[in-house]
Amino acid sequence: MTVKRTKAPRKPERKSLVKEWTLRLYIAGTTQKALAALSNLKAICEEHLKDQYSIEVIDLLKNPQLGEGDQILATPTLVRALPKPIKKIIGNLANTERVLVGLDLRAQQPEEVR
Repeated sequence: MTVKRTKAPRKPERKSLVKEWTLRLYIAGTTQKALAALSNLKAICEEHLKDQYSIEVIDLLKNPQLGEGDQILATPTLVRALPKPIKKIIGNLANTERVLVGLDLRAQQPEEVR
């Protein structure tokens, strides 16, 4: 008796799941710091999250109650709502490396030993 082996049908390849990044930038008016934070955030997202992000800008001078849910104490503050866990970064987001580490887009590099 001859046993004929057949290969199992191949499962279709799973496409990598594209994360949708939901970011909220809390500001207090259109100050230089707020505008710089928004500009810096857009540049970082375009370079590192191309077509995978949405940014919601929340002006706490117009809607102060909207900051309560994320417990905003200072502005500008960036909140990464998705993917979980929630992350917060305070400041004008000028230090790109700090922002990337804070958003978990890049691993933190150990400091050099002197």
